[in-house]
Amino acid sequence: FLMQTSEMLRKICMRNLVRKYCRGLTAERKGQLQQKVVTSAVFSGKKEGYLESLSQPFLDTRLKENDLNPKVLQLIRGENIKYVTPVIKYDRNGFKARERLLVLTQSSAYVVEMAKIKQKIEYSTLKGISTSNLSDGIVVIHVPEDKQQKGDVILQCEHIFEVVTKLCILANKQSLVKVVKGSLRFRVGSGKEGTMVFTVGPEPQVFKDKTGQLTVV
Repeated sequence: FLMQTSEMLRKICMRNLVRKYCRGLTAERKGQLQQKVVTSAVFSGKKEGYLESLSQPFLDTRLKENDLNPKVLQLIRGENIKYVTPVIKYDRNGFKARERLLVLTQSSAYVVEMAKIKQKIEYSTLKGISTSNLSDGIVVIHVPEDKQQKGDVILQCEHIFEVVTKLCILANKQSLVKVVKGSLRFRVGSGKEGTMVFTVGPEPQVFKDKTGQLTVV
């Protein structure tokens, strides 16, 4: 009887401590924990660098709305901008690296070049999000095959866990995130596909190899 009573009291004490902790959380801290839960579900045990990312809080955004060109703001007028970050975008043909911005609103993802919107992906049409199991910052945003889309988007992000978490939360597409090993296929456009190969080497690099594949080291 004493052991049963002790166990009941222990559970009640633990419940009260948890309730007190939860009530004491700020809205910012609660938001951080909610995002980290999604990050864990997507990446834990799957991608290198995940454990090191646990102690690094996510920022609300890497660039502010007023850092965007006024013409871009005019083009996405009416949409609530949630997150902006610098990225490197790789061309689907030739894989040339280009500096871009990734802008996430409540309904769409935009790839932006200065005053131009290069590609818009509505979350409702998003087919998948892929990244590798290695420590690179590559993410591929898979889009549908239609005339409005040029093909899948290949991006390199400095804060890969943050970017993918923000994207899949806003798009409500957590189940579509894939962490792949070895290689992945992406759509170039006009029914064509390309291959990206992930490997380990002495220094990070991204290049087009002799076979025409995009190699990420």
